[in-house]
Amino acid sequence: MDESATRITTSGGGAEVVVGDVRDPALMQRLVDAAVAATGSLDVFVNNAGVSFLSPIMTTEVESWRLMLETNVLALLVGCQVAVRAMRAGGNRGHLINISSVAARSPDSGVYGATKHAVNVISNSLRHELLEDPIQVTTIMPGLVATNIGRNVDVAVLEGLVAMSGLEAEVRPGERLPDEVLERAQEALSDIMIRPEDVANAVAYALSQPPSVQVSEVLVRPNKDFDL
Repeated sequence: MDESATRITTSGGGAEVVVGDVRDPALMQRLVDAAVAATGSLDVFVNNAGVSFLSPIMTTEVESWRLMLETNVLALLVGCQVAVRAMRAGGNRGHLINISSVAARSPDSGVYGATKHAVNVISNSLRHELLEDPIQVTTIMPGLVATNIGRNVDVAVLEGLVAMSGLEAEVRPGERLPDEVLERAQEALSDIMIRPEDVANAVAYALSQPPSVQVSEVLVRPNKDFDL
């Protein structure tokens, strides 16, 4: 996160790093309050935090489900709520961006897919609730992206990604893979895996539209789908 903030500031932007648990509603409120205090208003709020466990329902621990539901759904709900309140208080045009997944469009994508379907339903419901506000809602649905959200998939799959990268890295279940491993694996598997920048570009596209245009959904997927 510090490296990301440095890249932003050296490019002429501003960034502040805050470490916390998005499942804590008080943290979400502090994040929004800090943004308003620093800039004078809240214009954009991106719900991007997510956790994925793709193991079969019959072999998954309850705590894994709880973590996905609290992070992917409840934290997103709280984020939307506190963000809209701040946007309304500022009287400015605002934009909510909720990061979902192509898994939301599949009827058999497990509990993770169910959480992302919930994100889509929440986003559509909010869009109707905010029709009289100058606040827009966009849902971004990426396919497989080269990020550490996949750190909980089968170890053999992660070891394959490391092998594709040509780098040496020990794979431990649930632990982060080095960024350079993910970047090189994505280059080797570009047909089935997109870059984080591709998702960011979709967000930028939605934000760049005039007030008369609302981009409600964006699907960003690789050329070939890959079923984990």
